[in-house]
Amino acid sequence: MPSKKLEDLASNRRAFHDYEILETYEAGIALTGTEIKSLREHGASLQEAYVKIFQNEAYLIGSHIAPYRFGNIYNHEERRDRKLLLHRYEIKKLKKAIQEKGLTLIPLTMYLNQKGICKVKIGIAKGKKLHDKRASLQAKEEKRNVQREMKSH
Repeated sequence: MPSKKLEDLASNRRAFHDYEILETYEAGIALTGTEIKSLREHGASLQEAYVKIFQNEAYLIGSHIAPYRFGNIYNHEERRDRKLLLHRYEIKKLKKAIQEKGLTLIPLTMYLNQKGICKVKIGIAKGKKLHDKRASLQAKEEKRNVQREMKSH
């Protein structure tokens, strides 16, 4: 039986531009019924979202999941804090990492795994300075030019 392709529901592409990703983790997310239905219709955004740790539990804050169009009175709040499901040792590692100066936790992508369960890939990130952003853009441009030259020959 062929394995199903992972389906991206939302991604934070800006995170790769603004941050240097040091380490990534996969976390489950506690959702209500209308939230998962809305996610399957690609109604999510991680643009201004971040991860915070309260009382040894991780929460996704600031993410937007659009209301489900058939949800009527049972619809969810669009910007509520959602609990992330991680092992205790992973939460301890993350807590220790963000206590370091300049590191933060940001969600990178939200996707459905092979079993159809919603997962969030979170990353320990360090903010890039302006010259770092320029350097990475220049490296990407050079790589693109090399690919173009190889293709034309």
